[in-house]
Amino acid sequence: MTDLIGMGLLGGALPREACSRAACSADATWRIDWRNPRIHTGERFKTWLACDEHIDYLRDFLAAREFPLTVSALEDAP
Repeated sequence: MTDLIGMGLLGGALPREACSRAACSADATWRIDWRNPRIHTGERFKTWLACDEHIDYLRDFLAAREFPLTVSALEDAP
C-alpha cells in the first residue's frame, strides 16, 4: 500500500525520498536543513531534499535570501 507521501501528481508512486525541486521526481541524495530567521525560531528548521542535478539550485536559492542552512549527504543525515 502506498501512502500519500509516496503518491505522484498523476497517482504514480514516487520514491519516498524524492527531490524537493518543483516537477522533479528523482531520488534525493542530499539534505538541506534551513530556516527563515524572520519567522522560525532558532531551533526550528525546515528540510528540503535534493538530487545531484538540483542541489546547487536549491542551495543557491536559499543562500541568496541569506537563510542559515546546512547541506549533508542524505545517507549521513540523522
